[in-house]
Amino acid sequence: MTTTTTPHPDLIVGPDGVVRCSWPGLHHADYRDYHDREWGKPVHGETALLERLCLEGFQTGLSWLVILRKRAALRAAFANFDADTVAGYDESDVERLLTDESIVRNRRKIEATIQNARATVALRETGGLEELLWTHAPEPTPRPMRFADVPTQTPESELLAKRLRKAGFVQLGPTTIYAAMQACGLVDDHLVGCFRAGASRSGSRVTGARHLTS
Repeated sequence: MTTTTTPHPDLIVGPDGVVRCSWPGLHHADYRDYHDREWGKPVHGETALLERLCLEGFQTGLSWLVILRKRAALRAAFANFDADTVAGYDESDVERLLTDESIVRNRRKIEATIQNARATVALRETGGLEELLWTHAPEPTPRPMRFADVPTQTPESELLAKRLRKAGFVQLGPTTIYAAMQACGLVDDHLVGCFRAGASRSGSRVTGARHLTS
């Protein structure tokens, strides 16, 4: 792990002496653990990928730390994001979830999660969610030095959002999709100097955006 003096303020040295991206801060151990153990690590499997998409959808307009701390409750509410189970939710389930104080009680986000589960099930006929997401992983680019170098969306995220909408997914625009691509390791946006830099794309099964035409 890198333990040198930080070169710029977008990196921090944690209480353990390790240099990290500064966005988890110094005061939230759970946020720091998410950065260290999950963010940017390649994610595979329909259930895990659906969860990441749904959580990014719930995060819109909120702090990611809020969603991180509600993740266990959201998993319980949505059957651990099993697509077949959630696809079977109906209006009574929506009303039930709207009374659950442990989750984000937003009707549009709840309904979008159900619709996205249904779209995930339907997508199996044409290769599945994992294939669709990972074939839009871009080729590696120079590692960002600071947050200003990190985009909020890219041509790949725009195209992937378009294809997901075509497949029936909702409330997943190019910015939300780029955040999901970061979280799932399709791109590596750990800054130069962060001890996690370079680990994000290891273990990916499919690399390289292969369908960069509409």
